Amino acid sequence: MVEATAVPTCPMAATCKGMMNKPGSAVWMMIPGIIFIGLGTLIIFYPQILAWLVAIALILMGITMLVMINVMRGIGKRTQNTPE
Repeated sequence: MVEATAVPTCPMAATCKGMMNKPGSAVWMMIPGIIFIGLGTLIIFYPQILAWLVAIALILMGITMLVMINVMRGIGKRTQNTPE
C-alpha cells in the first residue's frame, strides 16, 4: 500500500497571505489594474495614444539594450585584464 502524503502548497502562499494581511496592500495591488483600465479607455477614444506608447516602449528598450551592452563590455574588459 502506498501512503498518502500531504500535497505541498504553493511556495509563495505564505508571502501572499502576509501581503494580504497588511493594511492597505490590497489597494496598492488594485492600482495597476485601475491604471490599465483607464489607459484602455483612453486608447478606445484616442487611438493615437497607442502609437505613442509603442514608440516610448521601443525607445526605452533601445536605451536599456545600449546600457546593457556597455555594462557587459565593462565586465568583459575587467575579466580579460585580470592576471592568472
